[in-house]
Amino acid sequence: MLHTMRWFGPQDPTSLFSIRQAGCAGIVTALHQLPVGAVWPVEAIQERQQLIEADNARYAPLHWVVVESLPVHEDIKKGLPSRTQYINNYKESLRNLAACGIRTVCYNFMPVLDWSRTNLSYEMPDGSRALRFVWQDFAVFDLCILRRPTAEADYEPAVVSAAHEQFAAMSDTERAELTNTVLLGLPGSEEAFKLDNFQSLLNEYAAIDAKQLRENLYYFLREIGPVAEEVGVNLCIHPDDPPYPLLGLPRVVSTEADLLGLYSAYNSPVNGLTFCTGSLGVRSDNDLPGMVRRLGHRIHFVHLRATKREENPRNFHEADHLTGDVDMYAVVRALVEEELQRARNGNANPHLPMRPDHGHQMLDDLTSGKRTYPGYSAIGRLRGLAELRGLELGIRRSLLAAEKNPPGSLRSESYVPRFV
Repeated sequence: MLHTMRWFGPQDPTSLFSIRQAGCAGIVTALHQLPVGAVWPVEAIQERQQLIEADNARYAPLHWVVVESLPVHEDIKKGLPSRTQYINNYKESLRNLAACGIRTVCYNFMPVLDWSRTNLSYEMPDGSRALRFVWQDFAVFDLCILRRPTAEADYEPAVVSAAHEQFAAMSDTERAELTNTVLLGLPGSEEAFKLDNFQSLLNEYAAIDAKQLRENLYYFLREIGPVAEEVGVNLCIHPDDPPYPLLGLPRVVSTEADLLGLYSAYNSPVNGLTFCTGSLGVRSDNDLPGMVRRLGHRIHFVHLRATKREENPRNFHEADHLTGDVDMYAVVRALVEEELQRARNGNANPHLPMRPDHGHQMLDDLTSGKRTYPGYSAIGRLRGLAELRGLELGIRRSLLAAEKNPPGSLRSESYVPRFV
């Protein structure tokens, strides 16, 4: 795979130099400084490329290979008449990215919130810190802090009762910390939603159920898909995180059935997936290795991380990359097999861009007081990438050896000579 790491631009505490030394050849980034819905001008794209490639003559080269994300304006998700202009802007941004040689664009269609967590500093057994989501904590925010009018209907009676008891026992500091965590903005941003107007954002989706949101997504794809085909850009939607409804908002990219519907709605090779093992892996009914085998031809970008479901399966935390509920061996093997198949089919660039996702805060990133974005500390991702690269290398070597020496041949690895 093409090893990459996410970089949030010049303000990112993790430097390009560090990412290069981690063993990456690709950068995953976006123009976070531009407002959602604005056209990405060629000049701004080229400026970011030049910044990424500034040291390429001296060191191992880095290139901007994936946009994550080109965000979708909320008016598009809500299907408002104003979506026409925002879709036209999106098309222009795709044309401009292609003109600059960037041909993989990740996006998501989650209403209002992006990924959601309730704890950004959950202590792991080794003392490192991870991201965590606790259903009851989220209910505390929803029922007792936000006080969403219809919230009780979304929780089990026992959770409602326990949430109220928990809220009553919390200090003002604990309540503020939970609020700030839930309302955290997009990854890489230090700005959060404001509680005083957050309910009004949810109200705008009151008449939009899962069926309508899905139709709005399909409309968007049918509009931008022909432009992506024309300029040679692969679109790869990121799954919902977590992959179930929150705050009364529908989520429609959570299962294999959701993805099959998406591909049927606009049947084109450019309409693809960011295969995020963490987001999809939260659901026990998602067969991740099987999804790679069945949908691999539509995977354009890969996020590898492992989540661990807890006693209440709606609770989960970010595990080490090779542990948790994700069978990372089986997933990586299926991805390598997909790449080998692409090469056999004559694909000139069969390598999937992959990045290690949501590393733990550890070592100097934990003890030195460094500022790090939640889930995006340098050392935790370095550890994850190192583990994943080793796993991939072992799988790739064994698969290639098996191709050269099929079972039954004298050179087969399964053949053990007898000495008598």
